Amino acid sequence: MQVYDKANELAQDLKNSKEYLEYKKIKQEVYAKPEMVDKIKEFDKIKYDAQVLALHGEKQDEEKMKKLQELYEILLKEPKIKEYFDAEMRFNVLLADVNKIIGEAVKDVLVQD
Repeated sequence: MQVYDKANELAQDLKNSKEYLEYKKIKQEVYAKPEMVDKIKEFDKIKYDAQVLALHGEKQDEEKMKKLQELYEILLKEPKIKEYFDAEMRFNVLLADVNKIIGEAVKDVLVQD
C-alpha cells in the first residue's frame, strides 16, 4: 500500500506546485473568454491532427502546417493566450520530468531484450 500512498502524495504535491497553480489560474482566466477558447481549440485540433499523422509516419499536409503556424503566431499576439501557452508548457515539462523519473526507476522491466 505504500506505493499508492506515495502516488497520492505525489498527486497532492503536483496540485500544490507553482506550475500547476499558475496554469490553473491562467486557464480559468482564458477559458472565461469564449473567443479565446475557440481560437485555442482550433489550434489544438490542428496540432493534434498533425501529431497523429507524425505518429503514424504519414506526410504532413503543408497547408495545415502553414495554418497551424499562422494561427500560433496570431495567438501569441494575445498576451493572455501567450501566458496560457507558457504556463501549459511549464506544467507539461514538470509532468514529463516526473514521468521520466518514474520510467527510469522501472526501465529494467519495461525494456525488451
